[in-house]
Amino acid sequence: MNILVLGEGLLGSELLKQTGWACLSRKKDQFDITQVHSFDHHFLVNGKPKWDVMVNCIAYTNTYSENKELHWSVNYKAVADLSDFCNRWKIKLVHISTDFVYTNSKHPSSENDVPVHGKNWYSYTKLLADAYLELRSSDFLIIRTSHKPTPFPYPKAWTDQIGSVDYVDKISALIVKLVKAGAKGIFNVGTEEKSIYQLALKTNPAVLPGNKPEQVPENTALDISKLTQFLKG
Repeated sequence: MNILVLGEGLLGSELLKQTGWACLSRKKDQFDITQVHSFDHHFLVNGKPKWDVMVNCIAYTNTYSENKELHWSVNYKAVADLSDFCNRWKIKLVHISTDFVYTNSKHPSSENDVPVHGKNWYSYTKLLADAYLELRSSDFLIIRTSHKPTPFPYPKAWTDQIGSVDYVDKISALIVKLVKAGAKGIFNVGTEEKSIYQLALKTNPAVLPGNKPEQVPENTALDISKLTQFLKG
C-alpha cells in the first residue's frame, strides 16, 4: 500500500515517526484541505492517484471555540469533499474522529451504540463527518479516539474525567496496526479506562490533581472489544 498522511500535528507527526509514510501538510506543502480545487494537483500525477490510502489527521481541534464556520469547513465539509474525491479515484480514506462524539451516550460506548455529540461545534461537525463517510464512502476506516502528548506537559490533570485516552505513541501504534491490517468501518481506539490524572502520573509524577472545567464531559470511555478482537486476528 502507498499511504499518505494528511497533517503533521501531534498525531500525524507520530504516525510519520513510526512508519515513514508520505505526508502532506499546510506548513510543508501549503496544502489546505478546505480547497477542494487543489486536490487534483496534490493527489494525482499524470491523471492517476499517487496513493492507495489517505489517513486524514487534519481537524480544527479548538474544542470549545464558537467559530462555527471554521469547525464546519474543516471538520465536515472538507471531509465530505475528500471522501467524494477518494470515491472517484478508488482511494481508501482513513479518518481520525474523536471520542467526543460519544459525550452524551452510554459508557463505555461501542461502535454500535448511538453517538450523541456534546454541546459544541467541534463534536457536532466531527459526528456529521462520520455520518457522511458511513453513508457515502465506498472504502473507509473511521477511528474514534483521543490522545495526549508524552510526557504529560501540564502542571495539573483532571481526576474527574474518565476515558480510554492514552499517549499519542500508544494510540498511533494501534492506528498503524489497523491501517496495515486493512481494517474497515468504525473502530474505537483506546486503552483501559482511566482518569486523566491517572494517565498523567505515568509520565509526570509531579503532576497535581485538579478538576475539569464544567463544559468538559465526565466520561468518554470507549468499548474497545472490537479493536481487541480484530488485532488478535
